Amino acid sequence: MPNLEWIGRWIMIAGGTLVIVGAAVWLLSKIPGLSQLPGTLRVEGKGFTCIFPVLAMIVLSVVLTVVLNVVARLINHK
Repeated sequence: MPNLEWIGRWIMIAGGTLVIVGAAVWLLSKIPGLSQLPGTLRVEGKGFTCIFPVLAMIVLSVVLTVVLNVVARLINHK
């Protein structure tokens, strides 16, 4: 059974990660025109609006895949 120090450390890491992700989402919401890109799905209901930037997510996924593969190759280069 893990001790309380180990559990506390993981809770702090999870909290810090949530703060960083929340700040990134907040900063990305400040970029003008991000919700106007082609391939963006917008769902509007009574009292709420939800925006799904599908094309932007696909492009971001491809870019991050390429970048992480390059970094992994550079790290594992012998």
